[in-house]
Amino acid sequence: MKLIVLGSGTSLPHPRRTSAAYWLQSEGGSLLLDMSADAPHRMAQEQLDWVNLDAIWISHFHLDHLGGLAPFLFGTRSAPQTQQRHKRLGIFGGAGLKALLETIDQANDYRLFKQPFPVEIIEVASRSEFEILPGLIARTISTPHTKESLAIRLTEKSGTVIVYTSDTGYSDELLEFARGIDLLLMECSFYKNKPVKAHLELKEAMQIAQICNPQKLVLSHLYFEWDGIDLAAEARKLWSGETIEAFDGLRLEF
Repeated sequence: MKLIVLGSGTSLPHPRRTSAAYWLQSEGGSLLLDMSADAPHRMAQEQLDWVNLDAIWISHFHLDHLGGLAPFLFGTRSAPQTQQRHKRLGIFGGAGLKALLETIDQANDYRLFKQPFPVEIIEVASRSEFEILPGLIARTISTPHTKESLAIRLTEKSGTVIVYTSDTGYSDELLEFARGIDLLLMECSFYKNKPVKAHLELKEAMQIAQICNPQKLVLSHLYFEWDGIDLAAEARKLWSGETIEAFDGLRLEF
């Protein structure tokens, strides 16, 4: 698998970090994990094949995670590059995703679903298991962030496993869900003294890493307070495994 970080930041405007979006390339195709408002342009900047994107995963409905979905569909409807595309685009997320997109669509007759290619919205529940791409099996669990928030575990037929937590507070259920995997892509919004329960700070993220023990840990969704702090060095004080600070443009193979 290959992971390209398109956005490592949050909803707050930052000069170097755009909002959440992660391109995952597997044997079965391409999957975008969340689509912030910045994501459509970031895919183009990174010279990724956005025209043939196979699937999109929306972890929850905060705008820094789905704010680019409607504009992306608005663009693909008439973009010259997509007019010869015929394969389906699958958009996966929690209950309410379809109604949300339909509400946006009807607000100004955007015709988001009048595409040259089929678009299918698939709503999934916690503890679901489904094939999100050919040969790539997804499992989900609820996370303590919003009512629809879901973490996703992706297992390739080769055996490679990645978990993407998206935004989450500390969760005992997440410990078993992400145990013994190849890559854990986890939020770490705050360094310490977090102001809200529905996000993680470094100490909590490292507690999860100690138990799950992934081969690689990528920490993302980083607020301004991380500027000027060596995240990887601080993480090593709490866990001996490999911790990588996400940044826009980071590319990993695993």
